[in-house]
Amino acid sequence: MRRALAAALGCASIAAAMVASAEPPAGAASCSGCHPSTVRVTSPVPRLAGLDRAAIVRAMQDFRSGQRVATVMDRIAKGFTDDEIQAIAAWYASQR
Repeated sequence: MRRALAAALGCASIAAAMVASAEPPAGAASCSGCHPSTVRVTSPVPRLAGLDRAAIVRAMQDFRSGQRVATVMDRIAKGFTDDEIQAIAAWYASQR
């Protein structure tokens, strides 16, 4: 039983690492122009890696609809489809 549990945990860890290192989806690279990729950078723009997927989706949709005021993000968000937003949010949420 313990071996099976250890094996399952090991597989889950490997799967999580593979997801976290997967190539970014189309459009995700545009985020790195403003959003820092490391915690060592001090910026008023939030770091996206590890954020909740639903929170990223909600923010992008709010920027796109104009419900959330922005200087640049409202224009950027309008360039993404719902599927692209979902993919980008899932990828950033899986990053550490």
